[in-house]
Amino acid sequence: MPDAACRCVGHDGAVTTTSTTGSEPARRLRSALFVDFDNVYLGLLRIDPVAAEQFATEPGQWLDRLEAGVDADGPFQRRFLVRLCYLNPAAFSQFRPNFLRAGFRVVDCPSLTQQGKSSADIYLVLDAVDAISGVTHYDEFVIASADADFTPLALRCRAADRRVSIITAGPVAGAYRAVADTVVSADELAELVLPERAAATVAAPGEASEATVPAKAPRARTARATESAPAEKPATTPRKAKAPKAAAAAPVSKARAVVVQRVRTSVRPLHASTVAQLAQNADDELASTNWAGAGSFLAWLARDVPEVASATKPAPGWVWDPARFGEADLPQPGGQVNSAAISRQVVAVTDTPGLTTAQYGTLLTALADDLANEPFERVATSRRVREACQAAGAPVGRASVNVVLGGIVFAGLDLATAPSAEQCARAWADNVIGLCRGARMELSPADVAAIRSWVGGGLLDS
Repeated sequence: MPDAACRCVGHDGAVTTTSTTGSEPARRLRSALFVDFDNVYLGLLRIDPVAAEQFATEPGQWLDRLEAGVDADGPFQRRFLVRLCYLNPAAFSQFRPNFLRAGFRVVDCPSLTQQGKSSADIYLVLDAVDAISGVTHYDEFVIASADADFTPLALRCRAADRRVSIITAGPVAGAYRAVADTVVSADELAELVLPERAAATVAAPGEASEATVPAKAPRARTARATESAPAEKPATTPRKAKAPKAAAAAPVSKARAVVVQRVRTSVRPLHASTVAQLAQNADDELASTNWAGAGSFLAWLARDVPEVASATKPAPGWVWDPARFGEADLPQPGGQVNSAAISRQVVAVTDTPGLTTAQYGTLLTALADDLANEPFERVATSRRVREACQAAGAPVGRASVNVVLGGIVFAGLDLATAPSAEQCARAWADNVIGLCRGARMELSPADVAAIRSWVGGGLLDS
């Protein structure tokens, strides 16, 4: 017998369809999807050619996986009423049939300048603004592009009380990320289009899992590899997420939904106090009932939000998504750069991993050694580098390694040429400095030198 459903009309005229059966109602969001094909495909091609090819040739598959999502109100299903793809026909006409078959309307955006710049940006913005002011109310605007030029568009969508989701295949400017409700990073996009490889990575032999990832994750956030446990036993061992069945049985509450949404969309592990405050803001009774009878915030997390992992050390305590981060991704105190203020600002503004100088040195040296012996392949290279850092006594998390790999590639260094550790360090430092200047940070020559020494792992000091 089919599920019963009801349609609710909001104050803004939006119609939300929910199912009246099942453990959680399946909300339906009316979404408009705008794909800047050239931007996403070329960015993905630089870090993962196999994923780029899958993105371009099988758009229907990753689009299906993108339909499921989660926000502060719980899980939802997207219904893509608008599917627009903007591409340069001179360079990418061979992919047009693939997107047409997936139900996209393809907008040709040929190059209009000698520099090869197309008109995709302006076409996309015009269509999105028309959609905002049109008769149909779209609950969400999904923009597939890493171009920070779309920040004003995202602000316009938010001003109209619409959700904004960004899909990117490259570094995202902090201001662009800040105006989005959800960001699908380059690594997440690669795993979105290649879920079989992501699943194989999770099950790769020799990698001890720090947390059990629920098998039934939203399709838009495919399960990721977890990190190897550190050589030394931590002061507080990360709490293992419960098995999928237990996670599915967790009670549904506003506080739980807020915590899950915030942790899953964060670009880094979060302070435990920050997450605790979010939960209390969502449910006033948590403070007055001693965390609903659990006794403490971390005990409440263990009981009601098994999808997340937590630890009390290092201070001030952390909460993270075990599908994307591990204990090695937690910031370690001290040892970064000469000026603590500039290091904190760089980490906060550019999402540069907060590793120590020694960790960066170990990572970059391990990367160069690996490239000298094995061909570059994003997933396999990242895993081997993490294992080498672990063996050297300087564990580095998967997320941190992937950020460094992506930064080196986007700085223009070809990892297929087996560059030296110094070349990798220089490219990574150039990328970080570029991100700082792109974020309009005012850097003195001393700041630049300190940042290069820090993120270059001491390899550029001479």
